[in-house]
Amino acid sequence: MDTGTIATVISVAAAISGIIIGWSGRSRTIRHDTASDASNDATIRADMEYIKRGVDDVRLEQRAHGQRFDALSERVTRVEESAKQAHYRINRIEDQHN
Repeated sequence: MDTGTIATVISVAAAISGIIIGWSGRSRTIRHDTASDASNDATIRADMEYIKRGVDDVRLEQRAHGQRFDALSERVTRVEESAKQAHYRINRIEDQHN
């Protein structure tokens, strides 16, 4: 074989190996990016679930506070009515003594 043929074979072999190495590097990068994206997505989903649970907890607490407020409001109304009746009775007793 002459030098020109050897140089051509070496050039073709180098080009083919370059393509193979480049392709394998690209494949590796794509797999790495996919794994990284999946990890980031999983982290974001976990954070969103944590936030959802927190919001649900706040809603439950708010509902409980609303129920307590309603109960307290009802009790205050009853106490006011009782105090009003007590004032009427006190006024009657004062009127009887005068």
